Amino acid sequence: MKDYKIFAINPGSTSTKIALFENDKVIYSANVSHDAAKLGEFVTISDQMPYRKETILALLKENNISLDKVDAFVGRGGGLLPLEGGTYEADELLIEHARVGANGVQHPAQLGSQLAEEFKREYGGRCFIVNPPDVDEYEDIARITGIKEITRTSHIHSLNQKETAIRHAETIGKKYEDCNFVVCHIGGGISVTAHKKGKMVDGTDIVEGEGPMAPTRAGAIPAAPLIRLCYSGKYSEKEMLAKCTKSGGLVDHLQTSDALEISQRAEAGEPYAKLVWEAMIYQIIKSIGAMACALQGKVDGILLGGGMVYNKGLVSMITESCDFIAKVTAYPGEFEMEAMASGAIRVLEGKEKAKKYTGIPVFKGF
Repeated sequence: MKDYKIFAINPGSTSTKIALFENDKVIYSANVSHDAAKLGEFVTISDQMPYRKETILALLKENNISLDKVDAFVGRGGGLLPLEGGTYEADELLIEHARVGANGVQHPAQLGSQLAEEFKREYGGRCFIVNPPDVDEYEDIARITGIKEITRTSHIHSLNQKETAIRHAETIGKKYEDCNFVVCHIGGGISVTAHKKGKMVDGTDIVEGEGPMAPTRAGAIPAAPLIRLCYSGKYSEKEMLAKCTKSGGLVDHLQTSDALEISQRAEAGEPYAKLVWEAMIYQIIKSIGAMACALQGKVDGILLGGGMVYNKGLVSMITESCDFIAKVTAYPGEFEMEAMASGAIRVLEGKEKAKKYTGIPVFKGF
């Protein structure tokens, strides 16, 4: 079997994670820091691309890492219109949509495919994205709400969730496409999703305010009190959006988004910290139950991933409440870099066919 070299690129707000793989083994990895003031000089996210590329190449040169003979460059996807999951080979349309942010969202993730394409042009090989944030595989029945003008859309930790599910399916001797899982990503954001035969058919929207509260996100809030607060005159629209997505959740209750600190305060017996911490876990448990029902109770496993899953008390509480549904398995941390490399390797080995980005949203309304 041929050995494949894969270079994975995952841009964040002020840094870019990079990793060079030989098959599934990491040869070199780093978190490349970018000067925040310099990043602030650029008008759009995509304008940062040449600077980030230059910074990455400088660090690689400093560490004597060559990108010659790399078989594939894989970027964190972003900025695309809703699409089904899988590994996509980058082409002009995909790169252009990432550059402009065709989905209307400006996020560093959209730089991933652009950087990968730049490296491909310079060093050869192929260019892919794998299960970008824009993946939307919801069933139509899951999109309907009680207000006709509002439909539910998919904003989930798709890359890490799918990789967790693929890995678990292998451990039980099955293919992901033959399994039903409830998968939870429990980190800075929390998403709980129903995976049905290889598709994420329903989930909690982490962008639009569904599901459990998280370190900085309010999660699902009763609609009428929220509407009254919006019209109370106390907050602007911008402030209310921030309260729901940036300064809600744990930080609103306890003035910190540090889950480790809050769990330690809870364990030390601080009453309100304990109540809020356990309320967050309780909300995760309720979401798991909802997704299990979306799968008609036919669940092959409940999978927990993300940074907070290192907390044994959290895993224990979820297990105690949910193991009557299916076995609960913890996969602490994230597999984003590994997931990108694995997606490329599956295509290079012929186990999976690369998909073509059409630019046509998978859902265009009813």
